[in-house]
Amino acid sequence: MSFRLINPAPSPFKFIRRIHFSSISELLSNTDWFLPSPSTQIHTVSVSPHLSFSKVLEGDGKESPVGSCFHVVRDDLLHPLANGNKSRKLDALLPILRQCSATDVVTCGGCQSAHTAALAVYCAELGIKPHLLLRGEQPKIPTGYNLVSLMFGNVTYNSRSVYAQRKEMLYNHAVRVAGANGSVMWADEIFGEDFDLREMEVSNDSRRVVIVNEGASSVLALLGVIRLVNFLSESPLFGNWCRVHIIVDAGTGTTAVGLALGIFLLGLPWKVTAVMLADKIESYKERENSLISEFEKAYQLDLPVPTSSYGLEEILSWVERSQPRKFGKVLDGEIERCRQIAQQTGILLDPIYTLAAWDETVSLSLDESKDTKVLMLHTGGTLGMFGLAQRHTSSFEFRKDTNMGL
Repeated sequence: MSFRLINPAPSPFKFIRRIHFSSISELLSNTDWFLPSPSTQIHTVSVSPHLSFSKVLEGDGKESPVGSCFHVVRDDLLHPLANGNKSRKLDALLPILRQCSATDVVTCGGCQSAHTAALAVYCAELGIKPHLLLRGEQPKIPTGYNLVSLMFGNVTYNSRSVYAQRKEMLYNHAVRVAGANGSVMWADEIFGEDFDLREMEVSNDSRRVVIVNEGASSVLALLGVIRLVNFLSESPLFGNWCRVHIIVDAGTGTTAVGLALGIFLLGLPWKVTAVMLADKIESYKERENSLISEFEKAYQLDLPVPTSSYGLEEILSWVERSQPRKFGKVLDGEIERCRQIAQQTGILLDPIYTLAAWDETVSLSLDESKDTKVLMLHTGGTLGMFGLAQRHTSSFEFRKDTNMGL
């Protein structure tokens, strides 16, 4: 079997045989993970009637907060540079890269992509050379995730017209990296029972290049998010089959689908609201159906409820942002709001991604019944604030009396 691809966009799961597991727990226990543990910190935030916030500290002797409150999964604290849902989506993928002796990885993202930065950091830790194809022009002053990508990876900037053809761009670059004697593989094609390294027609000194989709959007990414759901379901805070409503911001939408799929497979009375940021609902639904279809092709599970397909309609809701806008646009006052929330709670948000989830979480915490716990997944991305400070300099010119707390 040769793994040198001849088409720029091969069919998913070309080399995968369906694997049967008696339960999602068996699947999770038989998966090799990169993160030592799925555990994460969970903080509680109280909401005052006039919409100011405060973090609820454990063991401070104070009474339970009066009024509404919600919880925050602090995945932004998983790693100083590579955290949030980026770590979750790479949790099952990185061990596979190591198992197939990948020498190089090619992926793509925006100039301030947290995904490319995370993959670069983790690949550098594993001794794998990351090649990062970034959209647009090189900033005059590298900062934020762009700086992390430059420090840990090999960065190439691509025009927006070239980047629009992502599959072709990724494949062509991977072929150049592999050279005449190397191999090129797409990440979703190298896991399953029938993958055998001995069949790879490459010599020991050849380069094995693996292509990872933008945002690590793949069935492998779902596994890491499902692992998080399993951890949360075993937490004393959310155990005993209590109702939980999870809110997450949606870029590619992969994390939201993984959360909903984990809830379904574990048979939990939970639901997910995904705040759409980068696309229309039709595109998110199409991606949801595609990911579920790919998951079904890869794994055969004994389902918790009798059904012929994973229907997530009752679990996953796609909603517009409270103030819809073109992706990447920051509205007046949003950076100041992030600053106020940081000072009140110690939780740093960014106005493009996590502030959208925060606003939806606050709204739901005020509306949900008391027997439902509202939970926001912090997807990280806070280093993106450094890039925003370059683009929106006036928004970071805080008044002196504000800085003094007067």
